[in-house]
Amino acid sequence: MGFKCYSGKHAAVFPALLNKCIHHMMRAHTHTHTAAESVQACCEHTPVAPVCEGGYKAELSEEQRRSRSCFCPARRVRRDRRVESGAMAPQIISIFIILTLPAVLCYPPSFINLEPKGRNQSSLRFLVVGDWGGLPNAPFITPIEWATAREMGRTAHQLGADFVLALGDNFYYRGVKSVDDPRFQDTFEKVYTAKSLNVPWFVVAGNHDHAGNVLAQIQYSKVSPRWNFPYYYYELNFRIPNTDSTLTVLMLDTVLLCGNTDDFKDQKPPGPQSSAQANRQLVWLQERMARSKADFLLVAGHYPVWSISEHGPTDCLLKRLRPLLVKYKATAYLCGHDHNLQYLKESDIGYVVSGAGNFMDPDVRHRNAVPENSLKFFTGKASTLGGFTHMEVTKKKLTITFIQAKGTSLYRTVLPKRDL
Repeated sequence: MGFKCYSGKHAAVFPALLNKCIHHMMRAHTHTHTAAESVQACCEHTPVAPVCEGGYKAELSEEQRRSRSCFCPARRVRRDRRVESGAMAPQIISIFIILTLPAVLCYPPSFINLEPKGRNQSSLRFLVVGDWGGLPNAPFITPIEWATAREMGRTAHQLGADFVLALGDNFYYRGVKSVDDPRFQDTFEKVYTAKSLNVPWFVVAGNHDHAGNVLAQIQYSKVSPRWNFPYYYYELNFRIPNTDSTLTVLMLDTVLLCGNTDDFKDQKPPGPQSSAQANRQLVWLQERMARSKADFLLVAGHYPVWSISEHGPTDCLLKRLRPLLVKYKATAYLCGHDHNLQYLKESDIGYVVSGAGNFMDPDVRHRNAVPENSLKFFTGKASTLGGFTHMEVTKKKLTITFIQAKGTSLYRTVLPKRDL
């Protein structure tokens, strides 16, 4: 397991800890232990204070060791600064998983340093796309994915994009099999080829990804310089350039929270496969939302809280997530799952559905299942050729623009900074 140090350098691994974590990770391949449960076991059985690069020490108090409640997402280890595996080459994949799983952190969260686009830049800009995962058979993409990818490239070039949020269903219909799966090339690398899209992609899994090997997608972070998927759920912190404002994005695995679904059977999430695993994620989320002083706080996952389309509102998220969004004054919740573009606003929170990266669905069967007057925008027209959202955060506001693959904006709205 990797650990963040307050030196701000990339995590180094304590050898004894590494061997113990590998042991627990290997248990993830049995039928009785999930990967997350094995990682939790690793944490619980390893109260060692690890030594980090530069000789700094990540120290835990006795209270923190007893509670084991001090978690944070691991930072992705850059390709040019990896820890050498030496004689442990056969275990390199396990080592990588450990390096990128949640780490112990008892200090303020670190901020992600993005490549500056210009000295005078005073905003942070990014794209949000969901359900972009192509097809399992040749040509491995859909016309909508291709058109959306082209327009994402143009938009990123013209309006700017510092990163991309990819909100699940990254590979239809049953995810990937391994880190060497050709789908990474056929559905991702060979499709999003614009130079302007050569920025960090921050990824979460959807229900179709969970039908395959999500750990392989996490491992792919080591292969691709732009693919960032450190764990099932994690935290991102950014400073808005040349201002004193900040943005936090909490990336969730809503499938682990609520259970998987079979879209072909029009299922609702039946409940989590592991209640303990779901509760751990929920505790993690509540802790981070409670302590957040960010001027803009976004939460992102695959399943919608509110939606008027085929899948409709997700009861599990209405019960477990929405109260936290309201209590801690989240700016917005971002998701996919329904294959269209939607914007709803309820209790001063923006709800963005951006699931038009691969298919388009005009279904509005749940239009009466959302709060009255909450729906502000919807399109599922095939004529749009797909779509995504562009977001820009400045010192005082978040601007959300829905863009169709045909090349024009469809709807724009503005959300203010949090009133804390």
